[in-house]
Amino acid sequence: MKYRNPILSGFHPDPSICRAGEDFYLVTSTFEFYPGVPVYHSRNLVDWELLGYCMTEENEFNLEKSAPSGGIYAPTIRYCEGMFFMITTNVSDKGHFIVYTEDIKKGWSKPQWISGGGIDPTLFWDDDGRVYFVSNGNDEEGRSTIEICEINPFNGKLLSERRILSYGCGGKYPEGAHLYKRFGKYYLMLAEGGTEYGHMETIQRADDIYGPYEPCPHNPILTHRDDTKGEIHCTGHADIVEDQNGNWWMVCLGTRCNGGERGIMMQHHLGRETFLTPVVWSENGWPIVGNNGKIALSMEGPLPEEVSDTDYTEKLNFEDNFSKAEFDLRYNYLRNPHAECYVREQENKSLFLKGTEETLNNQASPTWIGVRQQEFCCDAKVDIEVCETREGFRAGLTAFYNQYYHYEICVAKNQNKREIQLAKHVHDIFAVTAKAEIPAGKQISLRVESDKGKYYFYYTVNGEKEVFLGSGLTAGLSTEGTVPMSFTGTYLALFAENGDARFKNFSIKYKK
Repeated sequence: MKYRNPILSGFHPDPSICRAGEDFYLVTSTFEFYPGVPVYHSRNLVDWELLGYCMTEENEFNLEKSAPSGGIYAPTIRYCEGMFFMITTNVSDKGHFIVYTEDIKKGWSKPQWISGGGIDPTLFWDDDGRVYFVSNGNDEEGRSTIEICEINPFNGKLLSERRILSYGCGGKYPEGAHLYKRFGKYYLMLAEGGTEYGHMETIQRADDIYGPYEPCPHNPILTHRDDTKGEIHCTGHADIVEDQNGNWWMVCLGTRCNGGERGIMMQHHLGRETFLTPVVWSENGWPIVGNNGKIALSMEGPLPEEVSDTDYTEKLNFEDNFSKAEFDLRYNYLRNPHAECYVREQENKSLFLKGTEETLNNQASPTWIGVRQQEFCCDAKVDIEVCETREGFRAGLTAFYNQYYHYEICVAKNQNKREIQLAKHVHDIFAVTAKAEIPAGKQISLRVESDKGKYYFYYTVNGEKEVFLGSGLTAGLSTEGTVPMSFTGTYLALFAENGDARFKNFSIKYKK
């Protein structure tokens, strides 16, 4: 069956997957965004439904003052004897932890914290019932390592000393380790080369869980580091799963580059995305991934169920008229939100945002709520009504990467004048690049259109002719240009600062 990559587009990095019967579950990293660690469900490995999040205020999830690309690093999800376990690292809090549940829809346990440093933890259940904790680390000389010890997964207590399993297969930053058992041997799969354009996936195996491990003779088993076609880059940080029919699959991260009139550029702003590829095992017991280590935007494989015939862009479209009491699960906040600042007014079909002194430029929790941008070409719209304001007030629609990189079209109060502003923050430069004075008390509509090369910003006052205010290069929100280089992707979000605003009819429509 044919299917389309990526299977989760936009900011969905570091995927991990498990199977329970005929159901598949997948998690990804979320860094400084809240809630933490989305859990997706699928029956066919291609069509995924967001069920909820592992980390919320109910289990004490803390992102206060998290730096850009701090917070939640690569999670692993595993299923054993009726119980789901998720292990990850909150680099902005206490480090590694485990949460678990028998029913994903009913929520997860409080975090069970694990002592020790490193990132990218994973869990492995051996045939004798022992459970192992694996993560990266450093030896006494500072060299990067992969380390292992036994663990109690219900309380996070380490049951043995940590031992070095591997130094990787020659690439820098060995990380993202996962252990599997097949053909009576232990397989250790790693991400190496850094999560940039030299990224790759390697694998080793051993007769004993503690090694010694021998590398696969055709490592790396997955990489696009020398691919000149240019459709997919940075592939790595993978996990594999066997389906109910005995077929094997890999999920991995990858990126698609932006560009525009000058063609493909080595830049991406949608984030690292989740891709799927078939895996077969050679006669010598080594995995062969995709087309000899390459994957494509269109692939074929023996999927466990038929793929939905719904148009891909229709599945991505987002619309909220604020008539329901609950927020759509696709919404995220920037760090821990102040719940009182977000009021869904069902009778008015509106969202009332209470803007505080915290702005989009601060390492804090401004009044900000958004959804991932999942394709290059889209059209985001919202209606806005200004309420209480003071000098410095801004409220509107933003294309947001992090506090140092964002563009927004907004209503602002400047020297007692009400304006529509186009503002940009790139590196340490924040500036209003275009503005237009408008009369008070008018109904305002804001729109952001995008393609691979640019964002375009428009506004309408009181239903009159739409006005083009200006544009911004997607390169300004691209990961490769950020300082420090970070790991997230662009959101389309509503926000308010230094005053209140009411929003209606928020939508994002994607184009083929």
